[in-house]
Amino acid sequence: MKIRNINLKSIEARRYVKPNERPKQVRIDHNSSFIQVSFLKENQTSIEFQYTASFGPIGMIKLEGSMLYEGNDAKKIANEFNQTRKLPDQIASHLHTAIMHTCVPEAVGIAKDLGLPPPIPLPQVRLGTKPAGGGQAGPEVA
Repeated sequence: MKIRNINLKSIEARRYVKPNERPKQVRIDHNSSFIQVSFLKENQTSIEFQYTASFGPIGMIKLEGSMLYEGNDAKKIANEFNQTRKLPDQIASHLHTAIMHTCVPEAVGIAKDLGLPPPIPLPQVRLGTKPAGGGQAGPEVA
């Protein structure tokens, strides 16, 4: 099973409020979905997808694109999707992960341009405090 040629074909982004009107707590929801799955030729299926990052009442980012799926089951998954609008869980998980790995970094740049919070959790740096749980920190990474 291989995923090739992930291409974005549409970007839509909106900010609903002025920058100084942003609430303190913003829930960011991510969603990816398959729009169309089409069998192309032996062992190749085209998958069209949509990714959305919703920032609640302050904005949204929507990306649409396509990818090429290669595998012995390409025709089977295209037929299954066209009948049930679902893909097998293992394949769907692999495809959604590829979509997120492509779209989230793209959405971070768009969010910065619009003054929206980044759609990924940023690490928190706390100086002068001891970690909870007996003072043991995580593993040291060199």
